[in-house]
Amino acid sequence: PGFRFNPTEEELVSFYLECKVRGKLNLPPGVILDVDFYHHDPWELSGISNTKVFYFFVPRDRKYPDGSRPRRVARSGYWKATGTDHKVSDFRGKCIGKKKTLVFYQGRAPKGNKTNWVMNEFRLPWTDQPNSIAKEFDVTLCRMYQKSSSSQLQ
Repeated sequence: PGFRFNPTEEELVSFYLECKVRGKLNLPPGVILDVDFYHHDPWELSGISNTKVFYFFVPRDRKYPDGSRPRRVARSGYWKATGTDHKVSDFRGKCIGKKKTLVFYQGRAPKGNKTNWVMNEFRLPWTDQPNSIAKEFDVTLCRMYQKSSSSQLQ
């Protein structure tokens, strides 16, 4: 009773994502799930928790085998990036990760209908390097929520 999982962006990257990639993460069951997120619609995944914000470790799927563009297609729609990537910095100001905000659209691109499902995708900065060992450990940490007019998480 009373437990609420509400990590900062720095904690998400420096502790959870970094430890997951290094194989040193030991979490209680159900806190952050390993899910192939892009094979599901957001409302399917929202039923697995009693919280309004959902966290998932997601393997990055590539649009092309040797490319760097991620594949973000779900069953009934797609996730579209909004704006530019934001740096996630530690307390010293050093860039420890990147955050991308995406919105779910129902239908096929480019004529999909925008929904109120939002996702923040956190990744380690070195996963952007081409031909690196990063592809073996290419995992993101995603925070998903349903945006409402009264409260927003950003």
